[in-house]
Amino acid sequence: DRGAEIDNVTVAFPGSLANLYIGTESGILNYYLASAVQEGLVGIDPEGKVVPALAESWETPDATTYVFEVRQDAKFQNGEPVTADDSVFSLGQARSAEACPGINYYLSNLDTVAKTGEHQVTVTTLAPDPAFLKTMSSAGAAVITQQAFWEEHEGSVGTSQSLILGTGPYKVTDFQPDSHVTLERVDTWWGGVPKAKKIEISFIPDENTRLLATQKGDIDIAFNVPLKQAEQWKKISDGRVESVNDLSYVGLLFDQTVAPFDDVNVRKAISSAVDRDAIVEKLLRGYGEPANAIMTPESLAAVHDGDAARKLLADVKPPQFDLKQAEQFLSESSVPDGFSVELTYPNSGPQLGTAAQSLAENLKPLGIDVKVREVPLEEWLATIGDGEHGLSYMWYFSTTGDPAEISSYLLGAANPNMYDDPKILDLLAQSNAAASAEERVNLLLQVEQENAEQVINAPLWWGQSLTYFSNTVGVKTFSPYTFIGSWGAELYAAK
Repeated sequence: DRGAEIDNVTVAFPGSLANLYIGTESGILNYYLASAVQEGLVGIDPEGKVVPALAESWETPDATTYVFEVRQDAKFQNGEPVTADDSVFSLGQARSAEACPGINYYLSNLDTVAKTGEHQVTVTTLAPDPAFLKTMSSAGAAVITQQAFWEEHEGSVGTSQSLILGTGPYKVTDFQPDSHVTLERVDTWWGGVPKAKKIEISFIPDENTRLLATQKGDIDIAFNVPLKQAEQWKKISDGRVESVNDLSYVGLLFDQTVAPFDDVNVRKAISSAVDRDAIVEKLLRGYGEPANAIMTPESLAAVHDGDAARKLLADVKPPQFDLKQAEQFLSESSVPDGFSVELTYPNSGPQLGTAAQSLAENLKPLGIDVKVREVPLEEWLATIGDGEHGLSYMWYFSTTGDPAEISSYLLGAANPNMYDDPKILDLLAQSNAAASAEERVNLLLQVEQENAEQVINAPLWWGQSLTYFSNTVGVKTFSPYTFIGSWGAELYAAK
């Protein structure tokens, strides 16, 4: 760290954003952008721990009550003070399926939100929930905005006309969907003034265009370096490529309102046709791990170290790669002669497309014709659980790192598989009320086994992300959680 200020940091996103507000569009890139601008009542530090953010402190007098003390010196980027009423209002909007379809599911356990003092907000839940505190961060569902700003724009925020307003170290000054967004530092953040004066984020979905711009020196930070181009990126003389287990899960999702995916034998046939080991070794070039379960090994860190976690998760046994077995499952299904289906993947994840082509080749001899199609990130997000795409990819980056985050979304109430299993719902409820972290993990492992037996989802791999940094820019801590905190304030001018 040279200790100097940086006039401008240029960032390349591998996909486009149509809206900046995570309540409207909730892809991982939306979270990365929002985290530089908006805050929750609490934050998540680079080690995954809950830390103060807008709330300087909090108490939990019982298992369903959280009392937050909002910072008296907190200000919005327009210079106006943050009030307890703003926090109450923001959480009220976040729980609304109409106002915030992208995040309201996080708050299904939320009971009441109330102002209980001049700078105090009290939140209660319907039932105990070990993960709820992380939900009060910007990595969950709490991005606090100003009530007056929201009402001025009649709730239509995150657009090029309205932008977003928050309390973080940067404000949005320009946003052109499918093109770019510009962030400028402010002096209103309670955490101090960042070193980088401006952050310019360009949306560059085409991987070759992104690589060329970086080779020319136009990019300081590039998210999601394509795995197949890793060696080319590593050869850029004035930069470096960093890899990290990114808490991501990739799997196949089956919408069971769409035939024939309501047939368990169809789901088993597809799961048996996936060569997970070959995908990780050959297509991902080792940047990932074959997955038997939805939970990632890192999410179990509070109870088990990496080796122990992997051993436990290896005991979960979904149908493994066996083409003869796949053929047998299909012969016992409602469509023994096969069928046709479309499988879309986002243009920000070319590795998903390569894996989809591999799966399509394996399924073709069985009579299953998979038409693989690349679409823009926002279009792919809209296909998940839409009642039309029976077979979909699920590419989920856990933002909180909680072991139940992804499985609760994929298997809990109103899940995108449209699958209702009282046993699984009961196990998830028991896990939330568990007396210890170890008991909770054991219950979640039972959930995983139920998923494996019924193939509600077909886990494929746990991912790693590659990020490019120019040698003129450093980041104080690089971890799976770096970019879901106030990452702009973590940047510095490097020697």
